[in-house]
Amino acid sequence: MSASRVAARAGAATVLAGASVAVFSPAAPAAAMPAAAPGAGKDDRVAFTISDPRINESSGLAASALHPGVVYTHNDSGGVPKIFALGPDGRVKAVLTVGGASARDWEGMALGKDARGRPAIFVADIGDNLGGAWPYVTVYRIPEPSRLSSRTLPATAFRIKYQDGPRNAETLMINPRTNRLYIASKLFGGKIYEAPAKLSTSGFNVMRKVGDAPAIATDGAFSPDGRTCVIRTYFGARLYSVRPDGRPGKTLKSLDLPMQSQGESVTYTPDGRSLLVGSEGEDQPVYQVPLPEEALPSASPAAAPENAGAGDAENGRRDATGTRAGLFLVLAIAGAVGYGLMRGRR
Repeated sequence: MSASRVAARAGAATVLAGASVAVFSPAAPAAAMPAAAPGAGKDDRVAFTISDPRINESSGLAASALHPGVVYTHNDSGGVPKIFALGPDGRVKAVLTVGGASARDWEGMALGKDARGRPAIFVADIGDNLGGAWPYVTVYRIPEPSRLSSRTLPATAFRIKYQDGPRNAETLMINPRTNRLYIASKLFGGKIYEAPAKLSTSGFNVMRKVGDAPAIATDGAFSPDGRTCVIRTYFGARLYSVRPDGRPGKTLKSLDLPMQSQGESVTYTPDGRSLLVGSEGEDQPVYQVPLPEEALPSASPAAAPENAGAGDAENGRRDATGTRAGLFLVLAIAGAVGYGLMRGRR
């Protein structure tokens, strides 16, 4: 990532120095576990480390249900558009080239289905660091291969516009029950946008506001059973119930995440009991964060936790994504400076 893009991302790595989180190694014996930072989640563990030099800006994660233990990721931008299939040890098992796509500013990915109900991988070219420079953005879909091997797969492109005009976004989510696509905008006053029930390859798919998103949203995901969803930021994550209509509903809880250099990705594990969270940068660990009891899969798939909890403000809990005003102030200043530098160089 260039210096100007880092500035435009508002100096998140610097701001993160004030976060109070911690990490543990997943499968290592106790004596080999790294020292924890103050305020660590005692059950947070390193699932694997992305050490392949081809992946230095991992900006999305999606855990495969078709291939046990496989997690997909992609770089932020530049070069040939590729999706990397990672094994349980973090090593690349296959590279899927997205045929006919461009990699302008890839920011998120999710698993869903194609028009015939077959497993598919969606990747979102939805970043817009200049906040309106692009008249439309694009989501690409490729089939999830039944056999993992490096190959080029033809992409289906869906052009996206927002009902209220262009905006920067890094969060792509797909409800597994409805196969409907959702995007959360970034920066302050974030919103959740819903795509049409059926995406069209002609014209534009207009996204409409259906809810609020945390400030500085960098990724999100629906749980495998569709009962909950999560939106993360550089500082933490917010867990939501899902309404009967499939849209994100009430805030169930705010979650602390392990400190990361530039945390930009999140997905549920296939069993729905944990989150996997990743970061841009070289040799970055992907952490496994257990979910709280209210977010665990239900024995009854029809039971949704819509009324299981209200917002954190109502329950008196600290909201890791919404109340760190000092951090956001620094972030806003850094973002303004970065934007000015970028404009001055044009």
